Amino acid sequence: MSSDATVFVVDDDVAVCDSLRFLIESVGLQVRTFSSADEFLAACTPDQPGCLVLDLRMPGMSGLELQEQLARRKYTLPVIIITAHGDVPSAVRAMKAGAVDFLSKPFSDQNLLDRIHQALATDAQAREGEAIRVGISARAAMLTPREREVMNLVVSGLPNKGIAAQLQLSAKTVETHRARVMEKMQAHSVAELVHMALTLNPK
Repeated sequence: MSSDATVFVVDDDVAVCDSLRFLIESVGLQVRTFSSADEFLAACTPDQPGCLVLDLRMPGMSGLELQEQLARRKYTLPVIIITAHGDVPSAVRAMKAGAVDFLSKPFSDQNLLDRIHQALATDAQAREGEAIRVGISARAAMLTPREREVMNLVVSGLPNKGIAAQLQLSAKTVETHRARVMEKMQAHSVAELVHMALTLNPK
């Protein structure tokens, strides 16, 4: 988990914000609180790791509307919804819109902390996966069109002779292209190359 990970709390009730800040800081996590969705959007950027604890019912922009804004702005922060008992149907809609969890008020401190830790772990894993994908994509961009053709045929399972026949090349030329593909992609085995290809183009 990133040392920069922050728990963002958005709730129009100042007392709730203060209480949650004290609770979350008590387990050594960084916290930032906001009294409105607009205040949060003005202060935060998509590259900030962490999670969002969000109240559904707020004056102005609601929690659901904030979720829609986050989706439009490509924010990937995991969202934990906190809601009054009567808002459960709305919380279910928020889950369908991408929230990872919701808690009905009043909830236990430990339950919230458990959900926050899970959300932070989810965010860290997603960001690590994206960093890996970006690295693989950058390496793939260095391949020539012919090398990319060879890579696609290698990961499809064709042996060198089959690739040579399909591309109308000599087996030796295919071996040369294949070696360059492995070198540029920094792949140590065909299995690793296949995994990279699937990362770039998930089924």
